Parts: sequence; C-alpha cells; structure tokens
Amino acid sequence: MFLGLNRRFWASDTQNDMPPPPVALDTLALDTVALDMEPDRNPRATRKGGGPRIGLALGGGAARGFAHIGVMRTLEKHGIRPHVVAGTSIGAVVGGLWSAGKLDDLEAWARSLKKRDVLALLDFTIASPGLIGGKRLVELMRRYVSAVQIEEMDTVFAAIATELGSGHEIWLTRGDLIEAIHASYCLPGIFNPAKVGGRWLMDGALVNPIPVSAARAMGARVVIAVNLNSDVFGKGTVIQDHGSSFESADPAPAEKRAGLGAMLRPDRVLRRKFFTGPKGGPRGISSVMIDAFNITQDRIARSRLAGDPPDISISPKLAKIGLFDFQRADEAIAAGMEAAERAMGDVEAALVALA
Repeated sequence: MFLGLNRRFWASDTQNDMPPPPVALDTLALDTVALDMEPDRNPRATRKGGGPRIGLALGGGAARGFAHIGVMRTLEKHGIRPHVVAGTSIGAVVGGLWSAGKLDDLEAWARSLKKRDVLALLDFTIASPGLIGGKRLVELMRRYVSAVQIEEMDTVFAAIATELGSGHEIWLTRGDLIEAIHASYCLPGIFNPAKVGGRWLMDGALVNPIPVSAARAMGARVVIAVNLNSDVFGKGTVIQDHGSSFESADPAPAEKRAGLGAMLRPDRVLRRKFFTGPKGGPRGISSVMIDAFNITQDRIARSRLAGDPPDISISPKLAKIGLFDFQRADEAIAAGMEAAERAMGDVEAALVALA
C-alpha cells in the first residue's frame, strides 16, 4: 500500500461525514511528504528472523504512561521486539525513546522521580496559550537523545499529533525525534502548542488516542495495543436520574484564610490553581482539564478501536494512579509488567496464527 500526499490540505467529506485522512508530516519541511508504507519497500519494517511484522500502539494517559515501560520490558523478556511503534502523547515519549535505544535511561529517571522533581519541571507561563511552556521537559529529553532523526532509527516510528485549527491527524514519521514527541504530548490548555514543519500541533489523543490504525498502516501484521485508561473509566454508563444536593460549600476556603501577600505571589497563585481546589472538590484546574480531556479521549478510543481493533489489547490496572502522579513510576511500571504477562498467551497465539 502506498500513501502519496502532496501540497494540498485534506478536508472532511461533507457528504458522508467521514473524518479527514491522516497526514504524514516531514518534521523538517513545510510540505507534507509521500510516505511509502509497502513492507517490502521499507527496509526498517523488515523483521529479521522471519515471522509476522509486529506493531505496538501506545496510548496516552499522562503519568500512567510509565506502565508502557513495564509492557516493553515484558515483551523484551519474552523475546518479542516490535518493528513498528506508533505512540500518542506519553505513548510517543516511551515509544520514541525505546525506539532510540534510551529506555534504560528513561526508566532510571522515572523511578528516581520525587514530587518536588515533577514540580521543578513545570515552567509555568502567563502570556501564552498554555499553563506550561514545556521547554524544561524538552531540554531534559535532549540530555538523553541529542540529534536522532526518526527515519534513521531501526524501528519504524510515528508520533501522533493533532493540527490546531484544521483538526488533521498528523503522523510525525520523519525529522527530529524529540520535536515529534513534544508535539504529540502538547495537551491543550496545559502545554503550549508546538510548531513543527510550519504547522501548530497539539496532543494526538484528540484524534487518535490509541493509534492502532497508524501501526497497521505502517506495515504491522500483528498489532498490540496498550490502553492506559480502560481500568479508569470502566464502561462509562449513563446516569438517568440525578439532581442537586443540599451540601453547603466550604465558607472559608484556603485562599480566603491565607494572607494577602501569599495569595498574590504569582508562583503560588499558579501552583494553587494548578494543583489544589476546594475541599472535597476537584484538585485544581489541571485535574479538571485533564479529567475532561481523558473522558473525551476514552470515548474516542472506544469508537476507533471498535472500527479498527488491535489483535491483542493490554490494559494495565491504573485507576489508583493519578494523572500527575509521576513520582509513582514504580507502581505504574509494575502494573504494565503484570498486564503484559497476562496477555502473553494471546500474543504468542497471534504470532503463531499469523506467521
């Protein structure tokens, strides 16, 4: 199969209301590029040793994404090395660094994280489209991965992003790896959008939370998907009869009890608004925004997976790990390992059946 893309923009089909096809974007040029996805024409997609070509679709989920490390470790332990990796958001971070041979560095850093370390990485901004600039995270990744080009890696890799304005699904398959990863996790309202190849891009979970379709299109015969949110949202039912309660609000929230000077310090205001909230209520604007985003992502993922299901689905139990609990990497990695071990029978059976 060959996907040829030229200098035109794709638009939705107004007659059948189909979504626009994804765009494979060269991260070094303004123009979209032709992406040859025929397996026998792509040497990076050829599996050594025979057997079906294996693809891995890594979903988004913020701090829960460290579970991807556990999944990768378990696959490696069983001698399974994916040849195609497509990642969205935190899935792009783990999948991209694994493809670059830097999973050991990522795991060591993740396991060493403390809560204060997480706060230190958040460069809060005021006059910008997002609450966090994101430069510190990019600088951190560049310490481990200097100038890796996606097309030069042995693994076929795509970071999934969304174009601001048009809503195009962008597959970042060429160019600077860290630039592509950064664009894939730019959560709207939290991180500033990233400009790549002349386009403003944001989190790929808006259009493709678990990119099975990308992994399959790039030559994978067997696709393993890792869903970080299945244990969190369950089946997502409808509550048909619900009204207001008569609970009174806290008459003296922390902001009113605090001194005026402490209240008005910009850094404290941002941190308080970002991480804390009323007693018994949501924990700040970050929690509200990301919870809302992940609920939407969950619904989109269900719809897309129903239309293009993976061959094997791995679903770590991560409900107890919060979206910003990056300091709980040990638990997330262990959950990923456990879930992958449970699925290994299905993985091996699929590899035999599709060999």
